[in-house]
Parts: sequence; C-alpha cells; structure tokens
Amino acid sequence: MNRLFGRGKPKEAPPNISDCIANVDSRADSIDKKIAKLDAELVKYKDQMKKMRPGAAKQSLMQKAMRVLKQKKMYEQQRENLMAQSFNMEQANFATQMLKDTKVTMDAMKIGVTQMKKEYKKVNIDDIEDLQDELEDMLDQANEVQEALGRSYGVPDVDEAELEAELEALGDELVSDADTSYLEGIGVPSAPTKEPGTESTTDDLVDEFGLPRIPAS
Repeated sequence: MNRLFGRGKPKEAPPNISDCIANVDSRADSIDKKIAKLDAELVKYKDQMKKMRPGAAKQSLMQKAMRVLKQKKMYEQQRENLMAQSFNMEQANFATQMLKDTKVTMDAMKIGVTQMKKEYKKVNIDDIEDLQDELEDMLDQANEVQEALGRSYGVPDVDEAELEAELEALGDELVSDADTSYLEGIGVPSAPTKEPGTESTTDDLVDEFGLPRIPAS
C-alpha cells in the first residue's frame, strides 16, 4: 500500500514560543557584533581623517565612513525590531504560562472540592448530635454516681433555722465559759517558803506541808 499511495509526510511540531524567543535573541546578538565591528571601523576612519589635509583623498575616506555609518544605522534598526519582537513574545509566553498555572490551580481545587464532597458524605450530622447528647447523658450519670458515693448516713434531718439558732447560742455559752471573773476574791495560796517539817512560828500562815493553816475554832 505504501508503494501505491506513498507515505504521508509527518506532521511538524507546532512552533515553540521559547525556541522562537531564543532564535530572535541569537539574531540580535549577531547584529550587536556587527555593529561593534562597524564602530571600530568608524573610529579608524575618524582618526585617519584627523591627520589628513582637505582634498580628494580625505573626501574619499569620508564617503567610506558614511557608507559604514549607514550600515550601522540599518543594523541598529534591525536590532530594535528584533528586540521588540523578543519582548512581545516574552509577554505572550508569560501570559500563556500564567494561564497554564491558573488551569493547574483550578484543576487542583476541583479535585480538592470533589474529595471534600466525598468525605462529607461519610459524615452524618444527626449522628454527631446524637453522640453529643449521649456524651452529655453520660456526664450527668457520672455526676450522679459521684453524688451517691459522697452521700452521708445517720445525719438527723434538722431545720436550718434551728441549726443557726443553736449555733448562736453555742457561741454565747463558749464566751460565758471563758469568763474567769468567778475566781476573783478567792485567795490563792502563795508558794511555800519553807520546806515541810521545819519549825514554824505563830506568825506563819501555812503548816508544815506548805498548805494554808486552818484557824482553830
């Protein structure tokens, strides 16, 4: 079949903007080298004309310098065109890359949203609320257990008003019990000044044991 109809030409790859930019920049660099070469030639002609007297030879050299200057101007215009093309392609390349990045970002966000929806379907709000209610009930039961364990036994049921009245009365009793005024007027024997068994005079107020002497009736 290939002999009868031949083979189709392979399709050429579409132009790559990055390659186009590199090609234009390379051409601009080549033109810069040519301009630099013409500049050197112009400097040489200018130095020669400074040393020459007016005449046909100097006029001929000036014509050569003018032709070189025209070439330089032409190359400079070409370089400006190439630089403008390169700049425009750079801008287009930047915009294209930004759009590609935006698309990648959007695709990633879409995938993320799809995964979130998939995971959200696994979550039931009613189950969460039921779980919270159950947890609250369990905490209430735990508090009831703690209160039951701390319950007191054998404590009489007394009115709080009666307890307050009894507490106030108890305070008064404690104050009255602490009163030592009843000790006033009672003589307290002083410490003995002699040892027991020693002779005492009629003026002594204590007996041989150091106790207050009881007066004879």
